[in-house]
Amino acid sequence: QVQLVESGGGLVQAGDSLRISCAASGRTFSLNAMAWFRQAPGKEREFVAAINWNDLIIYADSVKGRFTISKDITKNTAYLQMNSLKPEDTAVYYCAARPSPFLSSNSDAYDSWGQGTQVTVSS
Repeated sequence: QVQLVESGGGLVQAGDSLRISCAASGRTFSLNAMAWFRQAPGKEREFVAAINWNDLIIYADSVKGRFTISKDITKNTAYLQMNSLKPEDTAVYYCAARPSPFLSSNSDAYDSWGQGTQVTVSS
């Protein structure tokens, strides 16, 4: 079993930057892909970005050019660097992981989830 813990969320102003982290523990040897999803109040959870251990990456169109996903294998941690933040980026950001190295934007493809971290962008 894998445990995921997000951190780094907070309140920022539009145009600011923020980096959130996702630390994995437990059976981390079984992880081959990690992803970020987000859920705003009253909306469905949506895909943000994903990365596998071969450094293949995919992004949602809404964050391309502004967000960067990365990982540190030595720390079993994934990061999401968010630049040029907009009020519409306000959401709870969730980290997810799966054993398969194939990247997916479908939340059903991931079987381990963190508890989420709140990111609020004020206008």
